[in-house]
Amino acid sequence: MKMKSLTLDKIAEVTGGKYVGPARFRNDRITCVSMDSREIDRGGLFVCIKGQRVDGHSFARDAVEKNGALACLSERALPDLPCVVVEDTRKALRDLAEYYRSLFTIPVVGIVGSVGKTTAKELCARVLSRRFLTLKTPANLNNELGVPLTLLGLREEHEAAVIEMGISDFGEMRRLAKMVRPDICVFTSVGYCHLERLGDLRGVLKAKSEVFEYMDSDAVTVLNGDDELLRDLDTGTRRVRYGAGEWNDVRAENVENLGFDGVSCDICFEDERVFTLIPAFGSHIIYGALAAAAVGRILGQGGEEILRGIADYRPVGGRASVTDTGFVTIIDDCYNANPNSMAAAIRSLSTIRSLSAPHGKRVAILGDMKELGADSAHLHRLMGKLAAECRIDSVVCCGEEAKSIYDAYLAAGGGKARYYLRREDFLPDIPEAVERGDVVLVKASHSMGFEDIVERLSKLR
Repeated sequence: MKMKSLTLDKIAEVTGGKYVGPARFRNDRITCVSMDSREIDRGGLFVCIKGQRVDGHSFARDAVEKNGALACLSERALPDLPCVVVEDTRKALRDLAEYYRSLFTIPVVGIVGSVGKTTAKELCARVLSRRFLTLKTPANLNNELGVPLTLLGLREEHEAAVIEMGISDFGEMRRLAKMVRPDICVFTSVGYCHLERLGDLRGVLKAKSEVFEYMDSDAVTVLNGDDELLRDLDTGTRRVRYGAGEWNDVRAENVENLGFDGVSCDICFEDERVFTLIPAFGSHIIYGALAAAAVGRILGQGGEEILRGIADYRPVGGRASVTDTGFVTIIDDCYNANPNSMAAAIRSLSTIRSLSAPHGKRVAILGDMKELGADSAHLHRLMGKLAAECRIDSVVCCGEEAKSIYDAYLAAGGGKARYYLRREDFLPDIPEAVERGDVVLVKASHSMGFEDIVERLSKLR
């Protein structure tokens, strides 16, 4: 598949930069854009990004001479290398993506919210792919570097795009939305995340609502109608609400949690009811499926198409993926955590038993939830109290903040509990903490590195 035409001269014009290099290259079309010199394709544009530990300018020569990049986007002239020189490569990358997005008239779906963005993105892409050649955000590349790179991955053949948009501070969503300009925006939830910068739930809502500044009046916002802060939100666009409440335009009825077999429900539109099996763990998965169903219906898809798209869904790494090792059943949900997602995971754990040993324990291995500001200790305590109320048999807590989970779990009459200040201290004790037939949830913020715990669990015999 080919990119739409982007020459080095056009890139210089769009970014306010200056082309430096042999004149014969300036009207050549680039084939791709990348920040990784090892993955750049022949004819691509290598973007030199200065990071905290690594300066991309150091890899520019390898990108061009070893891997065939056509040129570099850089903040200084690079000897003997064709490049477009700009003041700030991060801003230039955004400017380039904004221009490139403007070349497409396909429907672009933006995914925003505190919880469930990646799940909603994957489900929307699965549904739309039943009819349209659809680009989606790879993995979780949803920030000010990942979003422009995703947009620059659009090719002439694409018929739709689903772009995840993640933020942690005011102003970030404005910069993302200026590039994405979604025709449809899915708003999944307003939850307790990045409170150190955003303050409270109203601050979270305000920061994420910046997206509406870059949506046309004929655009559509797909809102989680079960979220009280979103239900009646004035977006300046047409609104479609989804959820379990009867007031929603697209709603779930007869929801049944089938444990590791998934969740079934009737997805109800105004004129159609479709029985759906969502092949993923946890009743909260219905919200991603409903969002995808609403987007599909807006773009003209019928119930059968939507059903087949949802049936294609598979959890992505570290997001409630389930593995039966033959010794334990692992619920790997360690990609990230905030109070909303951790509470949903604990409630889901409480409803199931082991695939192979129905009398096994339910064990929650929980870690710090980051960036919760002044309310952090209280919000961690709520998780411990909830785990006790849900009768989780055993809790293991790792991390400075997780001490509050441990204390609250015991104070609320929970079962067995272990506490470790550091994840590394727990690793040798894993064989003592779980037994054959246990169901083990692993959940923490990404920076806690709980992937190590999942790996050790998977090796138990």
